[in-house]
Amino acid sequence: MDREVRKPTIHSMKRRSQAHDYDRCGYYHITMSVAKGLRQPLGKVVGRLDKPDGDSEAPHVELTPIGRMVEEELRESIRRVYSMLEVQDYVVMPEHLHFLLVAHRDVVSRSGKKTHLGHVIAGFKYGCNRRYWMMTGALAEGKDGQKTEKNLATESPGTVKAGTTEIAERRERNSVLGDSVAKERLVAMKELAPLFDAGYCDVMPVDAEQLATQRAYIHSNPRSRLQRMMNRAWLQPQRHTIDTAVSPRALYDYLQRECPQQLTADAVAMLEKQMLQANGRVMCDSYGDAQLLQRRLLPVVCHRKDAALFAQQKARCLAEAASGAVLVSARISKGEQEILDTALLSGYPVIRIEDNGFGDIYHPSADRMDDCASGLLLLITPWTYQYRSHEESISVPFCKTMNCVAQAICKTKDSWWKEP
Repeated sequence: MDREVRKPTIHSMKRRSQAHDYDRCGYYHITMSVAKGLRQPLGKVVGRLDKPDGDSEAPHVELTPIGRMVEEELRESIRRVYSMLEVQDYVVMPEHLHFLLVAHRDVVSRSGKKTHLGHVIAGFKYGCNRRYWMMTGALAEGKDGQKTEKNLATESPGTVKAGTTEIAERRERNSVLGDSVAKERLVAMKELAPLFDAGYCDVMPVDAEQLATQRAYIHSNPRSRLQRMMNRAWLQPQRHTIDTAVSPRALYDYLQRECPQQLTADAVAMLEKQMLQANGRVMCDSYGDAQLLQRRLLPVVCHRKDAALFAQQKARCLAEAASGAVLVSARISKGEQEILDTALLSGYPVIRIEDNGFGDIYHPSADRMDDCASGLLLLITPWTYQYRSHEESISVPFCKTMNCVAQAICKTKDSWWKEP
């Protein structure tokens, strides 16, 4: 198996339900992240864990001026332009935001055109970006008193604040101004560093229980973050913290059934050399909040024989995650990557099994460290650390071992999603 396909993906946050009409009424839990490279521009989490919600000292986000601007845009501008949309629940976190958007009827623009939810979000982000550029000086005043972007006189009519969420109306104005001016404006806009990352993630609660879960998740974000901040010990490797209850003998029997041709003497020797063991059992090191292991765990393993059923498997996995289950996977195949990444981007915690051990000085990527700190991600590994070049591959027995570990710690077969 080529290791190249196992590299962490860059989250585009553009995954959508192929069967949903995004200009229809309903509930949408939207998640958006600030642009990569910006470190907590919206605020900081403060407060006391011993104070209940509603108390002035309860965990909350102390917003920066930029964070207050985003909150204002969220609360006022969407509703001002789209009267059928309402932001009911929201939280502005230091580097991302969650909000529950309710479409009371089909979404249409001021001109009466049916509008995709993506255009609403794009307009909201455009408005935030414009005000962000003004606040940071990226959007300057020209000598003639007209606002300019990088000193190019290509500013659209209207104020920075009013009407910022109606991207369609700006497109109509562009057509009036002419293609050349519109192209100049587009070039200027692309040169400015945005506040928000590209795309967004949406989750559509399907029943009252899932809606309540999403509301609770949104409101608990500051408290959960502060709890993780107060437990920095989680953000370093913890050795032999997980007993899989699988003996090496039982593991080899499993591998003999799963991949007999690849289970050569050399492969067995390599497994023996790199596998973490104690008291005759396979063990795992961990990085992150091990309390996730106390929740209901479900393994995510995508087999080629079930490729035609992938949509069913993904839907079942995400539905269970929305109901409180934690998905566990080595994230090897593209299907496993898609399911785990979608769950994580939707705000559901996951456990990921790593294909290499944690060195003495171990630092995951900034994104994964933030996910670990916020309690969304637990990294575990059954391997000792081994230096590997980027081109080196991992063997099928190694992959199958991680699938075995996923099922072992979940105490559930990977075919659970086929059951009624």
